[in-house]
Amino acid sequence: MKKASKIPITKIQRASKLVKTGAKVGVNYLKYYGDKITKTEEDAREKLNQSNAEDIYDSLKDLKGSPLKVAQMLSMEKSILPRAYVEKFSLAQFSVPPLSEALVLKTFKKSFGKFPSEIYEKFDVKAYNAASIGQVHKAEKDGKQLAVKIQYPGVSDSIKSDLALLKPFVIRMFNMKGKTSDEYFFEVQNKLLEETDYFLEVKQSQEIADACSNISNLTFPRYYPKLSSKQIITMDWMNGIHLSEFVNINSNQERANTLGQALWDFYMYQIHNLKKVHADPHPGNFLVSKEGKLIALDFGCMKTIPLEFYNPYFVLAKKETLSNKALFEEKMFELQILLKEDSKEESEFFSAMFHEMLSIFTQPFHVEKFDFSDEEFFGKITEFGERYSKNTELRSYNASRGSKHFIYMNRTFFGLYNLMFDLKAKDIKINNYITL
Repeated sequence: MKKASKIPITKIQRASKLVKTGAKVGVNYLKYYGDKITKTEEDAREKLNQSNAEDIYDSLKDLKGSPLKVAQMLSMEKSILPRAYVEKFSLAQFSVPPLSEALVLKTFKKSFGKFPSEIYEKFDVKAYNAASIGQVHKAEKDGKQLAVKIQYPGVSDSIKSDLALLKPFVIRMFNMKGKTSDEYFFEVQNKLLEETDYFLEVKQSQEIADACSNISNLTFPRYYPKLSSKQIITMDWMNGIHLSEFVNINSNQERANTLGQALWDFYMYQIHNLKKVHADPHPGNFLVSKEGKLIALDFGCMKTIPLEFYNPYFVLAKKETLSNKALFEEKMFELQILLKEDSKEESEFFSAMFHEMLSIFTQPFHVEKFDFSDEEFFGKITEFGERYSKNTELRSYNASRGSKHFIYMNRTFFGLYNLMFDLKAKDIKINNYITL
C-alpha cells in the first residue's frame, strides 16, 4: 500500500482536493447519461455509483481526518447508501494508506517533544494499522509489548473547515433542511473534536474499562497516561484478530454466541447503567483473543445520553407503546420526530414510517432471548431502508427531524446489530443489564 509522505493541511489545499473530486464526479455523471443510451438504468446507475465511490474515497483517504471519519460513519448506513459506497467507505474502518516513516517520526517529535527511540526500547516505524484519524505502531518498554497510536498531522485543526465543505454534500444526500441540520453538524463536529483529544480518550478508556470489568468474556488494554499526549496514546498491545476476520473463519456456534453475548452486554450495560455509550461499533474496534474473549478498543467516540432523551427513546422501544397511539405520538413529539409545524400529511407520513421502522427494529427488546442470525429480521430492516431511500414523498418533506442525540444512538444500534448479525449470534439474553 502506498504511504503518505504529506497530508494536505491548509484550508486551500483541502478545499482544492475536494473541488477536484467534485469535478471527477461531474465527469462520471456525464458518462452515466451516455451509458443510459446503451445500457439499462440499473447497469448505468451501478457503474456511476462504483465510479463515484472510488473517486470520493480516493480523495478522502488522502485528506484523512474528519472527511474519512464521515465516510466511515456512512459505511455503517447499509440500508441508506448504495452498496458500492458501503464497500468502498468501509475501508476507512481499518485500511487506510499509512504515513511514511519519515512523517511518522516528524509527527511524533512535534507532538511529544521527543523521538520514539528516546521513549521506548523498541519502536516499529512501519504502521501496523491505519484508520481515519490515526495509525497504530508496535513498541516495547519495560518488557511490555505496547501499541502506540499516532494522530495524523493537522486533523484537529481542519475539522471545522472540512465539515463546512462536506455539509452541502451530506445535506443533499439526506435531504436535510432548516436549523436542525446545523444542530446535527455541531453534534458531529463536537464529537470529532473530542476524538482528536487523546488525553480525553485515555481518560474515557480507563473509566469504561473499570466500569465494565464485571462483564464476562470481555477484556480491555491498559492505558499509560505518562506515555501519552494530546496526539499520542500508548496502551497494551492486544493479541487477537479483527472481529471481521473472525466471522469469516469461525465455524463454532458456541463461540459466536459467547462473543455475541459479551458484545450485547457491553453495550446494554453502558447505555442503561452508565448512560454513556461507545458510539463507534465497527469491526476495527474489536478483536477476538485466542482464548475466545472479546477485546474492546478505541474509546475516542463516547456519547453521553441525557435522561430527557434516554427515557422517551426507550419507552418507544416497548411493545405496548407501539400499540398505544396517544403514547406513541407523545414520545414522537418529545424526541422531535414529529414537529408542531408539520402539516397533517407530514405528521401522518412520519408517524406511519417511524411506527413501521420501530415495529421492526425494536423486536429484540420484546423477547427474553433473540436470534441475531435471523436473516428475515435483517432482511426487513434492509427492505425498509431501501424502500424509503427511493420514496419520492419522503424527498418532498423536511427529513431533518429528531433530536441531535439520534445521530450517535442510531449509529450505535445500527453498528451493534450489524456486528451481531455478522457473528450470527443466537440465544442472546437481552435483559442482563437492562433496567427499564
